[in-house]
Amino acid sequence: MLKNTLLKATKDAALIMQQYFNTNFSISNKEGMNNLVTEVDHKSEEAIFAAIKADFPDHYILSEETGAMVQDSSYKWIVDPIDGTVNYANGIPICCVSIGIEKDGKMIMGAIYNPFINEFYFAERGVGSFLNDQRIYVSKKDRVLHSSMVTGFPYTYIDQPNGPLEVFSKLVRRGIPVRRLGSAAMDLCWVAAGRFDGFYEHQLSPWDSAAGFIIVEEAGGKVSNLKGDYYNPYKHGIIATNGKIHDELVSICNGGNVIED
Repeated sequence: MLKNTLLKATKDAALIMQQYFNTNFSISNKEGMNNLVTEVDHKSEEAIFAAIKADFPDHYILSEETGAMVQDSSYKWIVDPIDGTVNYANGIPICCVSIGIEKDGKMIMGAIYNPFINEFYFAERGVGSFLNDQRIYVSKKDRVLHSSMVTGFPYTYIDQPNGPLEVFSKLVRRGIPVRRLGSAAMDLCWVAAGRFDGFYEHQLSPWDSAAGFIIVEEAGGKVSNLKGDYYNPYKHGIIATNGKIHDELVSICNGGNVIED
C-alpha cells in the first residue's frame, strides 16, 4: 500500500508538470536570489498531498512549498513537487518530482520521476534501486581523475573556503568533467544509474536529497556529508559516489588534491 501510494503521488504530480510545461504560468520569487516558485509547483504539491492523504491521512508531510504538516506518526513524507524549478520555468526538461519516505527517522523508500525523458526511479530499503522497473547499479571507476562528476552551486556564500567554486576549480583544472544540471534529485539518480561517478553539493534542503540518497545507496553507492560522516538530509552538505572514489572526493572537498596517475 505504501509503495502504491508513493508511485501514484509521483505520477500524478508529473502529469501536472507535463500539462503546464512551456505554457504561460505564474512565476514568483521566494526569499533569496533566483529562488523561484511557480503555480505548477503548487498544483503538483496539491496532487501529491491528495494522494497521500487519501491513503494515509495521519502521516507527517514535509514539503518544499508548504513546509511541515506535523502529525504524530512514525512515517514522514518528504516532498519536492518540482526539483529543478528554475529549469522548469525556463522550459529546460531537466526537472522531476521527488518524494522520499522516512519511518522512525530512517529513509525507507524513494521515488523520482522525470516525465520529459520518461525516467522513473524507485528504491526501497533492502530491495534495490530501479529505473523503469529495471535494476540499476553505480559505476566502477576507482579514481576521481578518471571520473565524470556532477555538482550544483548555491546562490549564496559561494566563495567560502573549500566551497563550491574552489572545489570545482580544483577538479576542472585537472581536466575532470564536472556538470551542473540544476536538479540535485536528477544528479543523484544519475549517480545511481552509473552515468556519473560522483556528486557533491554544499547546500541542499531535505526535499532535494531525501529520495535521491536512498536511490544511490540501494544502487550500491555511498552517501555522506561533506566530512565523510553519516548523511543527514536535514544538514546542508552531501557527497554521493559509487563508493570507490568516495574517500578521495571527501578529501578534495576538504582541501586535498586530486590523486595523480
